[in-house]
Amino acid sequence: MHFLFKTRYEQDIALFRHGGQRFWYAALAVALVAAPWLLSEYTLSQITFIGIYAIVCLGLMLLAGFTGQVSLGHAGFLAMGAYTEAYLQANGWPFVISLPLAALVAGITGIMIGLPALRVKGLYLSIATLAFGFILEQAVVSAEAITGGNAGLQLNKLVIAGIDFDDGTNFYYLVSFIAVLCVLGVLNLLRSPTGRAFVAIRDSEVSAQSMGINLAHYKTVAFALSAALAGIAGALYAHKIRFITPDQFGFLQSIELLMMVVIGGLGSIQGAIFGPAFWFVVQQLIVTGKDWLPEALGQQTGLQPTVFGIILVAIVLFEPLGLYGRWLKFRTFLEIFPFYRKGMFRRQKSYMKSERMK
Repeated sequence: MHFLFKTRYEQDIALFRHGGQRFWYAALAVALVAAPWLLSEYTLSQITFIGIYAIVCLGLMLLAGFTGQVSLGHAGFLAMGAYTEAYLQANGWPFVISLPLAALVAGITGIMIGLPALRVKGLYLSIATLAFGFILEQAVVSAEAITGGNAGLQLNKLVIAGIDFDDGTNFYYLVSFIAVLCVLGVLNLLRSPTGRAFVAIRDSEVSAQSMGINLAHYKTVAFALSAALAGIAGALYAHKIRFITPDQFGFLQSIELLMMVVIGGLGSIQGAIFGPAFWFVVQQLIVTGKDWLPEALGQQTGLQPTVFGIILVAIVLFEPLGLYGRWLKFRTFLEIFPFYRKGMFRRQKSYMKSERMK
């Protein structure tokens, strides 16, 4: 157990708990800015996808990791954002307006799903959200006049204030900027009474209700905010690939999103970033490793789902807190060495309370 000594209430709700966090997040910001000069175009494109999926996972983490409401139809909210952005762009709406509207449409959809789901929880809630995903996918296929149906929908290149964001570097910076804003927004939300109510509901609905927390209100807010974040990611995803079809937002996509969150670490903002990053890295390793495997095994179509299934089972059995939980243990292990405790890595002694997974 790691303890942070705090003497003021302001320290308890501070965005950064200690100087070490400030240093590492500043280093991460520098790395994000310098990435286009250090990485290849393909690698930069993959990092852009990680940023987009991190925004979706932030929303799913808010819903599943901090409120305890599991969703198996989150790809539907992603689709709402993508198709809303495509439709508005085709009608001449600027991106600075269409992006918030995509989030709004997805958020309203989240409210529509959240309200009927208030009476169910656990397995039944998962089935309800799963049904929503199937219904929305079929609705997208049927609304050919708006969505293009199975034929798909083509997006024009993104231009904002005369800047062409069809360029990989410009779009990478756009996604990174929006992802950072979303992370800061969720962090501040979790420090607010609303965020604390989410955690209380996750830990015990009966206890939360006994403390005067309105379960219906906060569950609906969690669904709406989670869906809105997915809508933002959907709009960015549509511009990234510039061609969307209904099968891109099916059941398997929802399962992949949930797996990213579980692998990254439920109940942690960092897990919403670790999960997508791990997912894309392992995908690249599988593609590269196929050439080293026997032909009969390397050419199997189900190799990737099998590998991820094994990884998920291993995470659930041996590391329930996910990759972020493993990082916390590794960091605690490093603290036994003097070189880690000294210099820039030394913790300030002005904070307290246990830093633990909530």
